[in-house]
This record gives sequence, structure tokens and C-alpha cells, in this order.
Amino acid sequence: MRFNKLDLNLLVALDSMLSLQSISRAAERLHMSQSAMSNALARLREYFEDDLLVQVGRKMELTARAETLRDAVRDVLLRVDTTITAQPRFDPALSDREFHISVSDYTMATLMPHLLALAGAQSKTLRFRLSPQVGQPELALERGEADLLVVPKAYCSPDHPLETLFEEHFCCAVWRDSRIAAAELTFDVYAEAGHVVMQPPGDARPAFESWFMQRFGVARRVEVTTYSFVAAPMLVIGTERVATIHGRLARQLAPGLPIALRPLPLPMPAMEQAMQWHKYRSTDPGLSWLRRLVLAAVARMDADDRLSSVAGSTPAARANTAPAP
Repeated sequence: MRFNKLDLNLLVALDSMLSLQSISRAAERLHMSQSAMSNALARLREYFEDDLLVQVGRKMELTARAETLRDAVRDVLLRVDTTITAQPRFDPALSDREFHISVSDYTMATLMPHLLALAGAQSKTLRFRLSPQVGQPELALERGEADLLVVPKAYCSPDHPLETLFEEHFCCAVWRDSRIAAAELTFDVYAEAGHVVMQPPGDARPAFESWFMQRFGVARRVEVTTYSFVAAPMLVIGTERVATIHGRLARQLAPGLPIALRPLPLPMPAMEQAMQWHKYRSTDPGLSWLRRLVLAAVARMDADDRLSSVAGSTPAARANTAPAP
């Protein structure tokens, strides 16, 4: 099929080459020979009167024209895919669909086990691909590389629908044999301590708690940065450092680690965690089912969190994990 003298089949090849920046890898993805992909690139270069991909050293880079085409071509193909290939009904027990969800390791540890357990009760054939949030995760939605993002609401794209899942408060983790653990964690002690801070990999934006600290002028002496929320409380062990971490994650990890949890000694607002999906996929029955399952998983996660807090802590210990007023 042609449109304005362009063979529309070439758009699929162009999308793969622009996203992978490789002729051979694009050919492999589309199950084509490398010579056939090279021929497609030659035809595209002729049509657009631009090289599109150029060899620079040992890799290929996009021309300025190709950069402008990349997201536009992906958008067209995504719209076609969601309109034509979407099924009118979704039965999880009969589907072998793979859902791609972009999550942080905080979400991986706290919410995803509940989601997978609930999904497993309804289907033995569904598959899930959980990918890390590297760079700007919202671009994974734009390019059709993720069905769902689970991210702080403050970092969601304004261009796509979202739903708030829950609020999260932060607390502090310290080594239980440290001097800090032996006394009250005041603001002055917090400010003077060394800190372990999570920095999202490949993203210039800080994690939510670091964003709050920067915005409100709270200066911390950062001595350790890590790419993992889960690792942060482990990195205070044997030191006089503090890690500011999500309350749910802290309560989950604390029983197995030699750490003490303390209230955050400053008034920090709750983080709103949300899920977001592409606007073209709002009527996708499979994704609608997945979104409902995420909400059920949140309810299950919080029920387990409440039970474990009551069963495994004293009233004083539970108070230590509550948010500061």
C-alpha cells in the first residue's frame, strides 16, 4: 500500500532502524535479511532525500531529519496497532499476551509480587515483562515500549491518562548499633549525618525524596549514591549514615536487616504513586483488565502491610515508622 508515493510497509522498517540505530539488529527484529533491510533504507533515503542513518565510527547515528521522524513514525504505527489489532474482548484464562510494565525496584519489591499472584490465580498463560525505569520512562509509553508505567504522580506525563494508586510516606533507616539509633533523630542530627541517596539511572531528575529536599532547600551531605531503592537501607549497615526510604519498603525489609527505622524529622508530603498508560490504549480490554488488577494488588499489598505491622511490632516500634507531623 502506498501513500503519497511512499510504500507504507517501509515505515515498519524505518521505525525499527531509528529505534535500534542498527540495520542488522532491525533486520533481526523484523525477521528480514540484512540486504533486504539495506534495500529498504536506500528506498527511504531516496524518498526523504536524507541519509537518515549515518556511520560515525563504529556505530550509526540519526540525522536531524531522522530525529524528527522517529517519534512521529512510532506514533503512527502505535495508533494503527491499537486500532486494528486490539481485540474486542479479553479473557485472561485464554490469553498468552505479554504485558510490559515499567517499574522501579521499590515497586518491584512491594507491589509486583501481589500483582503476579493475583494474575496467576486467573491465568497460567499470561506473561509479564518488568523493565527498569532508565532515563525518561514516559518515553517508553510514547514509543509503545511499555503498556503501563508505575511512577510517582509528579513524574507522569501530562499527555496521557493516569490513575493514582496510593500515597507513600517516608521514614529513615539507620544501622541499629549506630550512635544515631541510640538517640532521637532530630532535624539537626539528620542534617549533620552522612546520607545514602538513590539516583535513578540515566535520569537527570532525582528520586522523589531528593526532589523534595532540593525544592525546599534541605541540604544533605550525600556520601553514597545508589541506583537501587532496595539497596539503600542495606548500605547504612555498619555506618553512621541515614537512608530516607519509602515506608512500605522499610517495613518489609527491616525484619531481616540490622537496621532501626525512625520518623523523618521534617514535614515531607506524601508521595502519590500512580499508574499511567498511553491515551491510544484507554479502550484496550486487556489493559483495562490489567489496570483493575493493579488496583486489587494495591489493596492486597496494604492489607498485608497492616497485618505485618500489627503482628511484628510493638506500638512504640510502629510509631517509629509513622510519618512526621
